[in-house]
Amino acid sequence: MTDFQTAKRAVHPAARMYARECLEGKLDRREFLTRATALGVSATAAYGLIGLAAPAARADTPQEGGELRIQMDIRAQRDPRTWDWSELANVCRGWLEYMVQYERDGSLTPILLESWEANEDATEYTLNIRQGVTWNNGDPFTAEDVAHNFERWADASVEGNSMVSRMVAISEDGRLRDGAVEVVDEHTLRLHLDRPDIAMIVNLADYPAAVVHPSFDGDPIGNPIGTGPYRPVSHQTGIGAVVERNPDHTWWNEGNGAWLDRIEFIDLGTDPSAWVASAEGDEIDMLYETTGDFLDIFTAIGMEQTEAVTAATLAVRFNQESPPYDNRDVRRALQMAVDNETVLELGYNDQGVVAENHHVCPIHPEYAEMDPPEYDPDAAREMLEEAGFGDYEFELISSDESFHTATCDNVAAQIRAAGITINRTILPGATFWNDWLTYPFSATSWAMRPLGVQVLNLAYRSGEAWNETAFSNEEFDETLAEANGIADADERREVMARLQQIMREEGVLIQPYWRSLFRHARPGIHNAEMHPTFEVHYQYYWKS
Repeated sequence: MTDFQTAKRAVHPAARMYARECLEGKLDRREFLTRATALGVSATAAYGLIGLAAPAARADTPQEGGELRIQMDIRAQRDPRTWDWSELANVCRGWLEYMVQYERDGSLTPILLESWEANEDATEYTLNIRQGVTWNNGDPFTAEDVAHNFERWADASVEGNSMVSRMVAISEDGRLRDGAVEVVDEHTLRLHLDRPDIAMIVNLADYPAAVVHPSFDGDPIGNPIGTGPYRPVSHQTGIGAVVERNPDHTWWNEGNGAWLDRIEFIDLGTDPSAWVASAEGDEIDMLYETTGDFLDIFTAIGMEQTEAVTAATLAVRFNQESPPYDNRDVRRALQMAVDNETVLELGYNDQGVVAENHHVCPIHPEYAEMDPPEYDPDAAREMLEEAGFGDYEFELISSDESFHTATCDNVAAQIRAAGITINRTILPGATFWNDWLTYPFSATSWAMRPLGVQVLNLAYRSGEAWNETAFSNEEFDETLAEANGIADADERREVMARLQQIMREEGVLIQPYWRSLFRHARPGIHNAEMHPTFEVHYQYYWKS
């Protein structure tokens, strides 16, 4: 039987619709794979629906053993549901696993789930828990454990718990809704949503969704009970972390990973020149991410480059709780003073795509085409004067990370060129990120989410933990709720057009570009290509 014939058997009707849209050119392959696999279609079957064979596994035979040294920021650890940076998750991926994993091609791979199914309107999901999995303390992994994690994720009383925004359809009054999670048997769970949510499974791949043991006390280093094949040895904020293969635990996926003996993460600060020196001194084998002019430098010293095209971005945003950014005309004026294409060229070496100040990317399936944002420095100056802020002294704050600095320098230079007074403040990374949610006017990195509604839910819905703009708009919230319940990409695009327009009308942020992401590693390091959401799956890396 061909892949196409296999795929046609008993797949979700929406997945067949997505396949038609992909074949007609209305949906690109990455987004088709995300949407189809989110409904429970296997990656092999999804490829078959569009008449293709799934990519073959590499013919190389992995070699066991060895150590890998990775340059990466080491941040203070805490409860995974409050993680706000990919680096926090990357250290712990060796023992804290996920229900599903987002892949470079856009598909979802089952990890602690064996499979899942969604009903036709995405209001009920049946989760088949992988059998034969044990926690590294010897306890069996069951559906009750998964139910416990859904309860944790839905708990709005936990400060900084961003998973709450992903659990809206199974929550009520800041907690898991009674009857929303049904334990069918030891290895089966059923989710009963009170509204359609096509992003439910995709959300379980996001980095704060690490699955923890019922006894978890909030410290993933001091209480490292997990299902994965590694364990922590040490963790020092701002310095480094060491992980080793766990000899006391039999991994459920034995033979398909855990090839490295030891992984060391080394924090070299935010200056890429220090990374180059460490690479030349044979002190690191791989970078977390390479940016800017240093791409050519790392290639020149013999490291290999990989790229991921993504919806990652740098958001230069206004905190609407901080005057004068509570004034829409002030925000709109500063937007109009900045040409995003120039910022991409000078702030990010033209290594991406121009963005449009609404945080929905052309690679998102529901993206609605719009005219470019208005760029008019003279009108910007006039609008500020009419609003009573013609003589106001603005301040743009950024961390000292190279592309953050270069981007904000250019944004400030354009605002200054429009006749508006603005100062630049550059803070060390450790200082900046301690208060990233509170600065009046600053820039923060946002990783890609596979669906446009996901990032709007996380970053701009009223009251959410990651709403750094303090944006609160009743029409936006109601329209976003409508979009979350529309499975068809074309229908959702009509609603998304209004959401994007509201973002622009309200002057929520200056969003200059969508980033291409790059990573360098020494030859002979396998499976470590740059991931579109910055994930480091060291449990599947190996060295030859």
